[in-house]
Amino acid sequence: MANNKKINGLEPQALWESFYSLTQIPRPSGKRKEIAAFLVNYGKSLGLETQQDEIGNVLIRKPASPGMEGHPGVILQGHMDMVPQKNSDKVFDFEKDAIQAYVEDNGEWVTADGTTLGADNGIGVATAMAILADKDAVHPPLEAFFTIDEETGMYGANDLKPGWLKGKYLLNLDSETEGELYVGCAGGVDTTATFTYNEVETESGDIALRVEVKGCKGGHSGCDIHLQRANAIKLLFRFLKDAVANYEARLAYVKGGSLRNAIPREASAVITIPAESYQDLQDLVDRYEDLWLREYDGVDGGITFTAQEVECPKKEMPEDVQDYLIHAITLCPHGVYRVIPEMPDIVETSNNIAMISTTEKMVKDQTVNVIEVCCLTRSSVESRKEELQSIIQSAFSLAGAEVEFSGAYPGWKPNFKSTLLATLQKTYQQEFGAAPRIVTIHAGLECGIIGSKYEGMEMISFGPTIEHPHSPDERVNIATVQKFYRFVQAALKAL
Repeated sequence: MANNKKINGLEPQALWESFYSLTQIPRPSGKRKEIAAFLVNYGKSLGLETQQDEIGNVLIRKPASPGMEGHPGVILQGHMDMVPQKNSDKVFDFEKDAIQAYVEDNGEWVTADGTTLGADNGIGVATAMAILADKDAVHPPLEAFFTIDEETGMYGANDLKPGWLKGKYLLNLDSETEGELYVGCAGGVDTTATFTYNEVETESGDIALRVEVKGCKGGHSGCDIHLQRANAIKLLFRFLKDAVANYEARLAYVKGGSLRNAIPREASAVITIPAESYQDLQDLVDRYEDLWLREYDGVDGGITFTAQEVECPKKEMPEDVQDYLIHAITLCPHGVYRVIPEMPDIVETSNNIAMISTTEKMVKDQTVNVIEVCCLTRSSVESRKEELQSIIQSAFSLAGAEVEFSGAYPGWKPNFKSTLLATLQKTYQQEFGAAPRIVTIHAGLECGIIGSKYEGMEMISFGPTIEHPHSPDERVNIATVQKFYRFVQAALKAL
């Protein structure tokens, strides 16, 4: 791996130096104190008006450059947090360690060593930092607005107080394909299905195996959902259904996924089986690995599936709960549910079976076992989102689970007649001799929430090309970062 300081030599230097500073600050969602303090100190060090609200959002105001004082204000907006994902063999603590960023050998991309890079949304934040520090930048009254915990529920945007922001135009710097202007996004809602049960004694003479799916590419559950990559939880339960039905397997423990907005890359379970079935189960594991490698050839070719004998647990899941859980996961939709009819290359509605966990909790002074299954449903059409919610609810309710919905956020309806869109289209054409694509995105953006609090604010989202966000394969294209920064500068001048 190259030394991560190598990124400091890239152009534009001010942007990359700011990004490097961000990689040195642990900033997974929820760990906001250090990164927020860094941004507050940064604004104050530049002599700029700097504020922080009650929940941790940071706002830095920079006066207009000479001659631009009378123009409507512009907001540069991004989020502080990043998605903490790492390869299973990577020793790394996202709450303590610095991201090990480096330039790939081909010189075209910046990536990280075995972890997410944090270009989502670190490049956007670094861009705003560089503009704030640039004394020669031409711009109207400027605000740099940095939100907390976007990746886990858009909490910073949700708790934004009306009246704090003054600008008329908002540039959201959180999109991931250079040359595209995003004018709309999907809304979303979280679903949590909870199974509560008391364990039963494991059959005498049984042995236990830990079966584990690894090596799936995963990715962003909005931007990458159309790529048909494997969901490790769905794969595991496909195997479990076969093992339970035909090999007398029983389920003791299951775990998979780690984030609501990331396609699960790994999942594992502890199962018990009659001792004489050991070799049959090993053979079944091998057959499923071969099957999945064939099915996902060219899409997700790194899948591994292993079984290892472990200490046999004294207790396991009741057979009826196990069967209901397996059927519910099998029934629950994952992936693209519907595309936009007028834009068939854009996903309208989808669901990500994101996480499953096995824990214990106290209920009326009694310890009970709990399995939680978490999904993130997205749609740019509210009624379709509600339809898919209902389907998921039915699958788990029929299986005896309690189903709760939370964290709902609105979509962002396009405004094709906005002054901001017309200005940015013209500016891009002048700068690069080509027209930008006008698109909507299936991922959630904070624009929908901010727009609901600031009626009449015009918004556009754009960014450099970032591949595989929310996975350890995340990387950002260097040339597009240069174009992106140039475009931000030109857009501010044009506005």
